[in-house]
Formats: sequence, C-alpha cells, structure tokens
Amino acid sequence: MKSNLKFKIIDNGVVAPKGFNANGLKEGKYGVGIIYSEKECETSATFTTNKVVAHPVILSKEILENNRSKIRAIVANSGNANCFTKNGYYDSKEMIKETANLLNIPENSVLVASTGVIGRKMPMDIIKDRIHKTNELLKKENNNDNIAKSIMTTDAFPKTVAVEFEVNGTPVRIGAVAKGAGMIAPDMLHATMLCFITTDINISNKDLTKSLQNAVNESFNNAVVDGDTSTNDTVFVMANGESGVNYSNNNECKELFDEALQFVCVEVAKLMVKDGEGATKLMEVMVKGAPSKEDAVKASKSVVRSLLVKTALYGEDPNWGRIAASVGYSGVDINMDKIDIIIGDSNNEVMLVNSGAPIADEGTEELILAENIMKSKEIKIIVDLKMGDYENTAFGCDLGHEYVKINSEYTT
Repeated sequence: MKSNLKFKIIDNGVVAPKGFNANGLKEGKYGVGIIYSEKECETSATFTTNKVVAHPVILSKEILENNRSKIRAIVANSGNANCFTKNGYYDSKEMIKETANLLNIPENSVLVASTGVIGRKMPMDIIKDRIHKTNELLKKENNNDNIAKSIMTTDAFPKTVAVEFEVNGTPVRIGAVAKGAGMIAPDMLHATMLCFITTDINISNKDLTKSLQNAVNESFNNAVVDGDTSTNDTVFVMANGESGVNYSNNNECKELFDEALQFVCVEVAKLMVKDGEGATKLMEVMVKGAPSKEDAVKASKSVVRSLLVKTALYGEDPNWGRIAASVGYSGVDINMDKIDIIIGDSNNEVMLVNSGAPIADEGTEELILAENIMKSKEIKIIVDLKMGDYENTAFGCDLGHEYVKINSEYTT
C-alpha cells in the first residue's frame, strides 16, 4: 500500500487538520489529554465488545446517541480505567463537567475515555488537577506529543499518525493519536486501546460511520497482542469540515478519504502491535486464497493469536508447523495438499511449504534463509489456501519473558 500512496504522510497528528487543538500532561502515574475543536463536529465511534464495560464507554455512548453532530472535545485520562468501580459513572461525568466548564462549551459536546488499572476508584482530586493544568497548556499551544504521552500506560513510545491529500488543489487532513500495548484483541464490531482521530473534511455522520467501520475492520480488528479484549477500547473520529472539501461531492474524494482513513488506522494498529508489552518483533500474517472473507479473517487471526507461533517468533525459529497447525484449528476448511507457506522481511522471502510439501528441511538453503529472515524486527507470513479469492492481513507480535514480568507486576 505504501508504494502507491495517493496522499502524503505529515507531522502533528491530531492537530494537523484545521481547527483542532490538543495538549496533555502526565505527572507520575496519572495523565490527562484534551482534544478541542473550534467548531461542532460530526463524530463516530467504535467501542469494546467486552461485556464488562468501563464507565467512560457507557457515558460516551449515551452522549453520542443524541449529540453525534455536536461534539467539540474529548477528555482522556491514564492511570485508572474507571471500570468496575462504585460511582465511576459519576466520576466520568465530573471529568466532562470540569472540561466543559473550562472550555466554555456544553457538557453534552464532550466525550470521555480512560485507561489504566481496573477496579480502582478514580482519584478525582488528581484527575481534576491534571484537567486544569492541561487546559492551561492548551491556552498556550497545540502539542500533539504531549497528548500522546499523557494517555500512555505500559506503552514504550507515543503513537501518532497524520496524512494529507488534495481534492482539486485543496488539502484535506486526517490525524490520529493513540495508546495501546497490552490487552489488545479489540474486535470492535460496532489494551487498552484508545485512538482519537481528527479530520477537517466535510462529511455526513452516516458516511463517516461507514468509513470508520470499514477502516476499523481492516486495522484494529485485525490487531492482536495477547488476545485479551479490554473493557475500555475506544476509537473516536471527529470531522469539523474546516477544509471546505465535501466528501459526497465526487467519487474520487470518497475513495481518497476512505483509503487515507484506513491507512491511518492500519498504521496506528501496527504501532500498537510493535509496542505489545515486551514485544521485540512485529508479524503481518496474510491469508489468501480463502473461500470467503470470513474464512480469511479467521485463519489470519488464528495465526497471530497462537502462543506457539508468538513464542517461535520470539525465539527466531521458522517453525512453519506451528503456522500450519494454527490455520488448521481456525475452523476454516483447508486442503493440506494445496497450502503454501511463505515468510519474508523487507529484503527477502522464502517458501517453506509448497502445495503441502515441506521445502525448508534440515540443511536446505531455504531453511538457512528462513532462519536469517526470522532475525528481522518485522516478519511477514503468507499462507495461500488456494481455495478461493479472498484474503485478509492480521497483525501480531512475539511473546517473551518481558510480557510476563510487566503483567505480573501491573497493579503494584
């Protein structure tokens, strides 16, 4: 996809689109970030499918039901998930009230998100202090890096992406800021993984929702770190129309926006997987030749979820048998005499299995090349089922000692 981009990658994340302001502050364990639009925004969202749902998710859903065309701001905190807590719903409302008062906008125009430890009461005195300090920073400057850092928990690095394309010479921008390193297997059909997207295109809520859902299906819903779905997973996209370009005016604009939004979401998903708790390698698993899209999704996600594949990746072992086994138990019909398995990196690729026949046997050139490829930081696995015309790419990471260490000490 990168080789034929119809848009360019730019700096400044969520503040790259016209009319958006953002800043954030992290002090010690707790942080707060605020995104603010100068105009009301069409806003769409996807949320966790976990049956244990955090209070900010519940409240933001309620706000969007009646005000999805009037959103002006997002306030997010790190350090506490505000989930499974007494009075947590009212703590989320208090975060919104405080933010709305400081920005002088209606409370029902503010969305809220949280990330951190589950089951601990929100330290509202600390959170309010961070909201006030962040608002003071927001008055002085836009700082995409600050908001990216403010929402980090176990993340090793901040995550931000922005792109620009032109429609009849007029630039349109999409920006995103996100966090996520553990508890990632979102499956958000309608770790914590938070992603806030801004755009200055003029678009209806119906079109924005459709475009976001398609992008989420191809990105976050294909990203797996540890197979756990968080209670707080949230994606917001806000469109303020400040570019003056109307999404519905021509098919070229629609195609460009949809492709750019998908690109942004895929890049963010990859950043999250690269930053999987303790991760040292990224894997992209493409399953092609499937009889249906559903089968391609099942098989590719089965591979990236496999603990045996993930540990083989960590150990730099080109164990294609584990890949084949994970496809085999995915529930997808396969013919062992047809399947191809290929691995590669940015420079090389090698076939391990050809039409069901092992190629990379002990002492072969193929096995030697495969072992060298496995030393790379980014590995691509291709599985061709030769059973149809559908394909899907899922994203995963390796699993090593550091993941256990991080998660065994998470609440201490």
